[in-house]
Amino acid sequence: MLGSRMLICDHLKSPDSYNQIVEGHLRETSFYYVSHIGVIQCQSAMINALIERWRPETHTFHFLVGECAVTLEDVAMILGLLTNGLPVIGSTMSSFEALEAECLHQFGVAPRKTDCRGSFIKLTWFRSLKDRIVLTDDIHIQIPLTLLLTWAWIRLPFLALIPGNPRLFPIANRWRNWDRENYAYRYHSLAHYRRLLDDLQEGHFVWQAYGFEHIEPDVIPLDIRHHSVIWSATVPLISFKCVEWHASDIFRRQFGLIQGVPNQERDLGASHGKVLTGPKNQDWADTHSFWVMQ
Repeated sequence: MLGSRMLICDHLKSPDSYNQIVEGHLRETSFYYVSHIGVIQCQSAMINALIERWRPETHTFHFLVGECAVTLEDVAMILGLLTNGLPVIGSTMSSFEALEAECLHQFGVAPRKTDCRGSFIKLTWFRSLKDRIVLTDDIHIQIPLTLLLTWAWIRLPFLALIPGNPRLFPIANRWRNWDRENYAYRYHSLAHYRRLLDDLQEGHFVWQAYGFEHIEPDVIPLDIRHHSVIWSATVPLISFKCVEWHASDIFRRQFGLIQGVPNQERDLGASHGKVLTGPKNQDWADTHSFWVMQ
């Protein structure tokens, strides 16, 4: 457990510092809104309390009021990511020659071997590309942590003793730099959050967090709302080696639907436990072809 030690999520600077080439790439790859997200301080004790209630067998959190999870809708609203498109998948190549060729293709310049560590490129090399990419001095892209933290504050507002600006998008920015005015919040303990979740009652969990009573419709860009038709789909979610199941049939109340008896949970087999550590010269589109077709 991490106790009450603070975790910090640092992100790309405001897109004001990007040139037109970079902004075009951000929009094309659907990361434009994510690049707006600033520093979101994390209360790790609250995160640990949530993790204790996560069940990997069903891909859901188990609370007294029912099962729930982070959905495609949450991803779109909190992070501003588009959620309809081809699977994020392709080949991974661990050789320096592969990294060199990819960087030449993407940036027109290539790193030296001393700029790389295994199959990763050091961020110091990217910082040298100031004509094209501007990064902060200390970057840790931790989107999943920001997503879970913000999801909890939206869905379980009694945990969020933090004022949030309802006019900001992506919604994660409602709590940007929150500890400047709520410093004492960081010292709440794991036992504190366990008690709060143990006492959870019907009505404390916000099942429909993005209705008109919670968010004014003009705050959410049209290109994000346009894909809402697929937010309740029961599908595999794929990102290269990682496959997760979007079990929307188990948490239908989050979409304003009546919860019936869910289907048998999907067994993702070995696909669920794959990692990218070590050399991975592999075409993941072929490895996960079954789930890609799904």
